[in-house]
Amino acid sequence: MDTNAFTGGVEPGGLWNQNDIRILLCYILCSVSGPVSSGSLSLIVPEKALANYFEVGDALAALLRQGNVRQDEEDLYTVTPAGREIAQSLDATLPLSVRDKALEAALRLMADSKARRENRVEMEEQETGLRVTCHISGGEMELMSISLYAPDKGQAKLIEQNFYRDPEGIYKLLLSALTGDKDYARSYFEEQGG
Repeated sequence: MDTNAFTGGVEPGGLWNQNDIRILLCYILCSVSGPVSSGSLSLIVPEKALANYFEVGDALAALLRQGNVRQDEEDLYTVTPAGREIAQSLDATLPLSVRDKALEAALRLMADSKARRENRVEMEEQETGLRVTCHISGGEMELMSISLYAPDKGQAKLIEQNFYRDPEGIYKLLLSALTGDKDYARSYFEEQGG
């Protein structure tokens, strides 16, 4: 196997070749229905152990230089028609396990992007910590907001991260607790497989 990429953090079956990493990025961008930040791409691919973090950044820069992806003023990336052609070659060149993980990563990116677009988190420094306010939106109107105390920035960031992971689930559980509708909470846990 031709390995011309740094392999730290890549599981067996992951990608070590720069060309394969570029194909993977194009595939993910094609699978996502909207623009994606470079930060999201640079984190989700290594999180799935598909490629090394630094190699993903290099591959994204190369795709941009070659005109296979576009970057807007907000540092969001979309795939160009040339990049779509590259993504179509995925079936012929990359292992099925990588394609499956890439699709899972793309779906996670879409969910994360939607959660961040429709909801927001505000952090306000207090005398003894931070107030973290999570706003849950139903699209055009705010459905609920909840403020929590965090003793430090690390815990505040953890709250933010977990909130964006499933704002809809948090809304369902809070609504269930506040209305006393235990069946609503039970249905949520059944949907989650727990």
